[in-house]
Amino acid sequence: MKKLTRILNLKLPRNQSAFLWGARKTGKTTYLKDKFPSSLIYDFLKTDLFLEVSKNPAILRQRILAQDNSVLQEPIILDEVQKVPQALDEVHWLIENKGLRFVLCGSSARKLKRGHVNLLGGRAWRFELFPLVSREIGKIDLLRVLNHGLIPQHYLQNNQDCQKSLQAYVQDYLREEVFAEGLTRNIPAFSRFFDAFGYTHAELTNYVNIARECGVDSKTVKEYYQILIDTLLAIRVEPFKKRQSRQVITKASKYYMFDVGVAGCLTKRKIIEQRGVEFGKAFEHFILMEIVAYRSYSGKDFAIHFWRTKTGLEVDFVLGLGEVAIEVKGTSRVDKKDTRGLEAFRQTYFPKKNIIVCNEKEKRIFNNIDILPWEVFLNRLWAGRVI
Repeated sequence: MKKLTRILNLKLPRNQSAFLWGARKTGKTTYLKDKFPSSLIYDFLKTDLFLEVSKNPAILRQRILAQDNSVLQEPIILDEVQKVPQALDEVHWLIENKGLRFVLCGSSARKLKRGHVNLLGGRAWRFELFPLVSREIGKIDLLRVLNHGLIPQHYLQNNQDCQKSLQAYVQDYLREEVFAEGLTRNIPAFSRFFDAFGYTHAELTNYVNIARECGVDSKTVKEYYQILIDTLLAIRVEPFKKRQSRQVITKASKYYMFDVGVAGCLTKRKIIEQRGVEFGKAFEHFILMEIVAYRSYSGKDFAIHFWRTKTGLEVDFVLGLGEVAIEVKGTSRVDKKDTRGLEAFRQTYFPKKNIIVCNEKEKRIFNNIDILPWEVFLNRLWAGRVI
């Protein structure tokens, strides 16, 4: 299988530890083995280690301190650390008293946060590893990206194997990340919610309607969405609220899966050509995930919102405090009607950059709007020329 170089720069100065979060199969373990080839690794997916440390967390400290000093100069990696939250007290002690460094790797911080577990009080920096991005792939086959997604294994598989892997992935997440971790007790209701999430993906969220579908109250549905956020399965995009207006939607959020291929499996989507409604939705999702990954990897902490009026005018993504407005169109020819949302937003908020990302072949400017082929937009994004 082809090896792809990741652009995450997890560089730790002396005496600095880190958390590395990321959804399952995004490549965290492989990345850490490549980055720190001489490091000790304790993988809590191994049942015997999990049981030993769960029963007696001190055994982790005892084993680490038995290592040679030369080994302890490297960061110590604890993989799937959320499975044994009590180990973090031992980690804290080793950092404070022995000056050791750790990389604590996991796919969900929910149990740690909700259990008021020791999160090391700021002693560990936070990093996140996403599915693959365009800068890591090089030349992109857009239809392959939208159908396979960008989880490394899935992207590199053939079509038939990828579909099987995606189906198993969705089912495993329901079981392993939610049910096995005890994050919800009402398994039938959450299963119905997961189905509902499929057909409301990337749309304005009506918690009451979804609650009715699931047979629970809207408060529970909001908690289910938060489970998806905390387990890194989804991201939430809030409406832009810089100025209040009765004509602008300010309460309903949008939720997107962390990977366009997983979303396609969940929504039973198969894209065979670069046109149509389904292509447009997947294309928008792909562009969003590139923006989200760029924000994290670049260390730029800008906000990502959407803007929509009650009459249907919309801007897909508003970055920062309104400095950049981006509309994503799956069309190969942008015309005047495609610019209406950006025009309306510009008249009120005066963004510095107005961009339509599309499937045209050449870049151009229309009424002070940059109309960019998606490849050009992604090159500018990763070069730091969008925000």
